[in-house]
Amino acid sequence: MQNFFKSFHYAWNGILLGTRLERNFKFHLLAGIVVILAGIWTELTMTEWFIVVVLIGGMLALELMNTAIEKVVDLVTEDYHLLAQQAKDLAAGAVLIYAIVSAIIGIILFGSKWLG
Repeated sequence: MQNFFKSFHYAWNGILLGTRLERNFKFHLLAGIVVILAGIWTELTMTEWFIVVVLIGGMLALELMNTAIEKVVDLVTEDYHLLAQQAKDLAAGAVLIYAIVSAIIGIILFGSKWLG
């Protein structure tokens, strides 16, 4: 049982590290806060809140995974290596795709609220 609770400690430590050290994570966190405030202001429905929470949580989780991949690649090699660069680019590409899809969904959700 102690190991179970230790895993939560390590997980929270990772979230705090991302919040403290990673510029992109901070950006996504701030964007998530802005979206939550916009959701309160536009009085999102329960279904719309579900979508927003999944998108924000997914974005933050994906950004942490991207950072973890970058750190592991940097740990393995300091020299330029094509596969290392590809691993970093692929992870960053996954984040970009999710960000674009999230923005499109946000435009649809909030656009319908603002434009009637």
